[in-house]
Amino acid sequence: MKYTVESDIGRKRKVNEDRVAFFEHPDHFKLAILADGMGGHNAGDVASEMAIEEMKSHFLQVDQAQLETPDAKKAWLDDVISTINNKIYQHSLSHEGCNGMGTTLIAVLIDEQDCVVAHIGDSRVYYFTSEHVALITRDHSYVNVLLDHGEISEEEAENHPQKNFIVKSLGTESTIDPDFYNFTLEQSSYLLICSDGLSNKITTDEMAAILALPMSINEKGKKLIQLANDSGGEDNISVILLSLNDGEV
Repeated sequence: MKYTVESDIGRKRKVNEDRVAFFEHPDHFKLAILADGMGGHNAGDVASEMAIEEMKSHFLQVDQAQLETPDAKKAWLDDVISTINNKIYQHSLSHEGCNGMGTTLIAVLIDEQDCVVAHIGDSRVYYFTSEHVALITRDHSYVNVLLDHGEISEEEAENHPQKNFIVKSLGTESTIDPDFYNFTLEQSSYLLICSDGLSNKITTDEMAAILALPMSINEKGKKLIQLANDSGGEDNISVILLSLNDGEV
């Protein structure tokens, strides 16, 4: 498996509230994490930094026996995220400058080719093969709530003025209930984890076109960031790109 991790402040923001990381456990497990601090709240960068550092600490100390099955992996992620949510929430209550802070979270636990995804907010996971692209996660957004209730159409959702308003985030409430997804990586495929600074600016077709270019995975990650910036760069932009492509340059 090859990977690259990229994060850019963008062209409009004064602070990068995104945090991204990729960790490898001595027992072969890997963990990809992306946290997008809440731009409309105080200290979003504090919340995202806490999420990454706490996930890292728990992951590097976990015993292989706790991660033997997909259900065990999900239970471990759920427990760790609940603990971190409470820590961020309590920090926000006890530090005046951090009141109301929060963050999205994508945590992908990788066991060889098997993946378990924990998801909170509107950061995304895409899966690309040579034949198709799939959006693995579903945004926890106000627009999706309206869609679920049949109040707006898919077309209206794309241009809705409250498109970026999320209804679930890590650390803003005393409890949290992440969504979980399981899937298996195939050979000659890519896993793309990104903040909305990327997904709001470039299409899946544009993503796929970059992934098909004859360049290294590091160059592809930088190219994705560049295109989002060239398309406006109004937000922080972060990417974790993983590849099981035997033909990777």
